[in-house]
Amino acid sequence: MGSGAWLRLLLTLAALGGMWGISARVTQLGALGEPTILRVPRNLQDHTEKSKEASWKKITEEPLKKKLLLRISGENHTAFERERMRLGENFSLEILNTSRDDGRLYEYSVYRGSDEEVWQIQLEVLEPVAVPSIRILRRESSNGSCWLELSCSSERGDEVSYSWDSGDGGDSRDSNGTGAHCRANGSVLRLRFPLRSAAFGCVCTARNPVSSRNATFDTDQCGSLHGGVPGVRTELLVPLVVLGVIVIIVIVVIVTCRATRSAKCDPEPSQVTPDPSQVTPASATIYAQVQRVQKPKGTVPNATPASCTTIYAAATGPPPTPNGAPRSPAVSPNLRGRPPLSQEPTTVYASVTHPMA
Repeated sequence: MGSGAWLRLLLTLAALGGMWGISARVTQLGALGEPTILRVPRNLQDHTEKSKEASWKKITEEPLKKKLLLRISGENHTAFERERMRLGENFSLEILNTSRDDGRLYEYSVYRGSDEEVWQIQLEVLEPVAVPSIRILRRESSNGSCWLELSCSSERGDEVSYSWDSGDGGDSRDSNGTGAHCRANGSVLRLRFPLRSAAFGCVCTARNPVSSRNATFDTDQCGSLHGGVPGVRTELLVPLVVLGVIVIIVIVVIVTCRATRSAKCDPEPSQVTPDPSQVTPASATIYAQVQRVQKPKGTVPNATPASCTTIYAAATGPPPTPNGAPRSPAVSPNLRGRPPLSQEPTTVYASVTHPMA
């Protein structure tokens, strides 16, 4: 028996089960934090329009315990959790903000007299993936080629899978065939291409059964490496530049402080003319020589002149004050804090001759 025959047989059994009150169950996926719509098969829609009696229930515990969510009676309906659920088109149940706790078994029942037709939906809630981020695990350049190892990851999402492809949707129409380098399954992509080739993009796609997000990596980021010379990693470039600026600022501050301190400590000598009144006079010694000359009464041959008398007198500074305290010289404001100026001692020779009568 072929697959088509098996499918027709299953559909027939399902229809018969609905007629005989036997329930059918399907699985449906819902996205966390987003609306989820639980739909009713076409045959049950027709039966609901005829009977005008149906309900939505949620099976909460084991053994089976059902909670009535929504009831349809004639042209009216009653929702028991209006803040979270409401009746949608074609008798579907709409969950406004799907949570983890909503991942349960739901049951739609249609009443036809004494018969009940049941449709069960097992809801599985998955968290959608976030926009992935691409990191450079390794980057080298040699012999005119670039070698990259990239990693793609998403911070959120359940049952996430990753794949890589070219930015043109997989159509490799460039002459170098660079788009083919971007094709890979898994979160890690390793590719090698010539540096002279035109820049192209590699797209990472993160997906799960309820969502899909992608991010693009531009291969021109490898152009900063040339001729096999190892390059600086991008994540280290900014800290190095900041460190260099800080070092330069510190050097400039140190040099400026030293220059300012030197200028304050070593001023140029000023041309100050000392005031004579402020100069401490030094002691002066006066040599006075007194000679007595005896007038000869006659011609005295070989007369020897009389001996001389030398008088020593010491001359000092200004006279003392009336109260006996030594006079303190006034100090000019310009000379405060400097030692008093002095002059070299001066010797005065005085010769006095007294003739003898």
